[in-house]
Amino acid sequence: MTESAAHYPHQLAALSMPALTQRTPLTQHTIIDTASPLTQLPRERLIMALDAFERAGVLTQALPYIQRYSGKIVVVKYGGNARKDPDLQLQVMEDVALLRLIGVRIVLVHGGGPDITAMMQLVGKQPEFVNGLRVTDQETMDIVQMVLAGKVNKHLVQLLEMKGGHAIGLSGIDARMLEARQKDPRLGFVGEITHVNAQPILDVLAGGYIPVISTLATDSYGHTLNVNGDVAAAHIAGALGAERLIFMTDIAGILRDKNDPASLITNISVTDAEHLRDQGVISGGMIPKVEYAIKAIGWGVKNSVIMDGTTAHSIVVELLTDQGVGTWIRGEK
Repeated sequence: MTESAAHYPHQLAALSMPALTQRTPLTQHTIIDTASPLTQLPRERLIMALDAFERAGVLTQALPYIQRYSGKIVVVKYGGNARKDPDLQLQVMEDVALLRLIGVRIVLVHGGGPDITAMMQLVGKQPEFVNGLRVTDQETMDIVQMVLAGKVNKHLVQLLEMKGGHAIGLSGIDARMLEARQKDPRLGFVGEITHVNAQPILDVLAGGYIPVISTLATDSYGHTLNVNGDVAAAHIAGALGAERLIFMTDIAGILRDKNDPASLITNISVTDAEHLRDQGVISGGMIPKVEYAIKAIGWGVKNSVIMDGTTAHSIVVELLTDQGVGTWIRGEK
């Protein structure tokens, strides 16, 4: 496959909106001065009034971002490590529902590594990994399909529906959305994506729904294959020509010093990210996320973000403020 913008035919025309490229801390403005009649109100009512004006100010500050993303596709990879807290998971689904209601065309892609491991242990099967990839024999593949396309997918759909976000659960098997070939015989039913059929996703979006996609694929022989969630999200984002690809995980983003959370890099070009990778600054589990964040940009995604999804409302802060919460990887233009 060629790794260029022509890798996937984009099926949506981009809206023409002004570029918002700065990621600076939010500015606090004094809305009410001492001459305001509001200062004559009783303390309790004054606090309520100030809170209301503060909320209004936040909404006003969000307006250019709402305008930028309304009608645009944003692919969110919701990682299993970011889903460990049930209360936080519900808040994330609330945020996704909110973003859809203001016009952002959210595509939610999920894996479920911890859930698969838990189910395997429950049935007495010991997980096995080679170079960080799960060895998937037929019995394991049956468990993977049951957990991803069943338990996890339908749970997320149900949470979104509870929060007013109409959602439809899909897997990469549906309409041969994700086609793949076997990655390595030693890994069994583990796939490497060769093609994305974006049409079923576009059809769901056109109906006003949030597609919730589990990362299963099918090969030319009709076998179901397990594919890496980050890789699948990048391919899907590329096929859709997404405005942004967001990896929600339990890691803050790219750190200059992996032992120092304060060393978070908030804004980096593709070239500089590649240099950090070559220098060994980017290592471990961050390598494939950065690699496919970069590849997605090469396939036509405007920019990618790796962020900590374990903080409440982080995705709203990332998309609707000038502050951001993770590492924003941008193209060279």
